[in-house]
Amino acid sequence: MSRRRFAAVAAGSLPLLVSGDALGTEARWRVEGAGEAGPGGAGDAGMWVASVANRDWPSRPGLPAAEQRAELAAVLDLAVRRRLNTVVLQVRPTADALWPSRYEPWSEYLTGVQGRDPGWDPLGFAVREAHRRGLALHAWFNPYRIANHADPGRLAERHPARRNPGWVVRYGGKLYYNPGLPEVRRFVQDAMLDAVRRYPVDAVHWDDYFYPYPVAGEHFDDDAAYAAHGGGFPGRAAWRRDNTDRLVRETAARIRRLRPETRFGISPFGVWRNRSSDPAGSDTNAGVQTYDDLYADTRAWVRRRWIDHVVPQVYWHMGFDAADYATLVRWWAGTVRGTGVGLHIGEALYKAGDPAQPAAWQDPAELSRHLAFARDVPEVRGHVFFSAREVGADRIGAMNRVVDDHYPAAEPLWR
Repeated sequence: MSRRRFAAVAAGSLPLLVSGDALGTEARWRVEGAGEAGPGGAGDAGMWVASVANRDWPSRPGLPAAEQRAELAAVLDLAVRRRLNTVVLQVRPTADALWPSRYEPWSEYLTGVQGRDPGWDPLGFAVREAHRRGLALHAWFNPYRIANHADPGRLAERHPARRNPGWVVRYGGKLYYNPGLPEVRRFVQDAMLDAVRRYPVDAVHWDDYFYPYPVAGEHFDDDAAYAAHGGGFPGRAAWRRDNTDRLVRETAARIRRLRPETRFGISPFGVWRNRSSDPAGSDTNAGVQTYDDLYADTRAWVRRRWIDHVVPQVYWHMGFDAADYATLVRWWAGTVRGTGVGLHIGEALYKAGDPAQPAAWQDPAELSRHLAFARDVPEVRGHVFFSAREVGADRIGAMNRVVDDHYPAAEPLWR
């Protein structure tokens, strides 16, 4: 399982992603001047490492602690070999933790049993070992997802969702915390910031899960929360967007108070709005728009400088009519221009060589063309690849081509 799935577009079938201690400045994503963006530089380079459903690491639940450590060290070594400088590690996949959290149970993806102590501290190890290798470590959290099933009885006995059933919404066969409840927003912030308080992570990273992606024929039941807290808004959609805005704004302020050197970045779905919906939108025809469907005003977060960097998931090939890679990179470049917010492009390495994907993704040079295009866009400061499994397996040599064409230095980029 991954955080990817697909949605349709009016113009046809469009695979859309719907589902990251102080170092020297050379090894960090910075608000100003990160990487050598624009002509002559490939910028920063990172990869996501997904723990949900054991996608990338650990390879399976229940491994002995020593084997889990060895596998995680191998992931970090892979980043070094590929001349990457940043690892985005998923440490809170489903309202659980890959560290000894004060708020939530140990992740089942470590031991196979949610709440069971794995006998070591994966996040502490990851930060220490990443920094020892000269890598930045970004801690990737999912704010509202509780479980990829709909049975609260399967959660750990003292799980906060079982102790507070009024916080929980069943939707699409899964469990979510209700973003419309102020106490939920405070709790998920506390749970995530527990890791920031304990560890010198280089960034807090969120992906594209805010309100869940739409499921046909289903209603996300936040009726009671809307009745209690939605007064003064023109409609439920505006209220939901305000709930998401509050989560982002409040978390940003708390990170800056708690650990000012830690950055805050978000990796949204690549389309904010289509131009047909909003003159400020991109010239795309996407079946999902974050503003309308996820109640996430990602453009506003950049323009208001609530976040330090943005990593839009631009997971389509060059020349794709409904959502062209170049069109979206230019749109995001215009969005960040003048804000000081760093722009890094999320790249769909997982599509390269997948026989289910269009012909463009069977060409090992497709991703290299992405980087060649982006290096002439001054606002682009680097790229992040989904995900570690594909960075290692490199099914058709697409990652080798990227490294050969864009990261050829004998020493890693951050040296």
